[in-house]
Amino acid sequence: MIEPFSVLTSRTAVLPVENVDTDQIIPARFLTTTQQSGLGRHLFADWRRDAQNQPREDFVLNRPDAVGARILVAGRNFGCGSSREHAPWALLDYGFRAVISTGIADIFRSNALRNGLLAVVLDADSHAWLLANPGVEISIDLRSCALSLPDGRAISFEVEPFARHCMLHGVDPLGWLLSREDEIHRFEESRSCAA
Repeated sequence: MIEPFSVLTSRTAVLPVENVDTDQIIPARFLTTTQQSGLGRHLFADWRRDAQNQPREDFVLNRPDAVGARILVAGRNFGCGSSREHAPWALLDYGFRAVISTGIADIFRSNALRNGLLAVVLDADSHAWLLANPGVEISIDLRSCALSLPDGRAISFEVEPFARHCMLHGVDPLGWLLSREDEIHRFEESRSCAA
């Protein structure tokens, strides 16, 4: 089970870096677990901490105004690089429920949606406004696939229908399939009798 997602209202944290790959999101040295919890402390580890393991004051997630933000606005081509579910796990464990960009790598987006992290691709103008206004409070309504800005503008976005259904109901694809177990058995029985 994943946490159902319908409407999320939060301040944004802005990471205006393009081509952020999964090794930057969660460095490979932290991929020693299959547990989802605990990975948030390693999110952007090489950017958040210096060589002496001290927080870098200039990194966006180390700033006081980023604390509690549940929406990450990132540069173009977010989540590129190798496929690793640990990347969305780390973002979720840190507290993010949505990532917004003008481009999100396909495999990352698929992994994110399957694990309850909404990956939203916006048009360039809306994205540029969000980058220029860090910390602004916005709302994302997955039911209507619309993002609301403080000035009242609503921006539409697309989410693959099955992923949207799963997120709204708090199930991953396996959970959805298991919820259909009785129907599957009835179908199998109807086919075995006809043979």
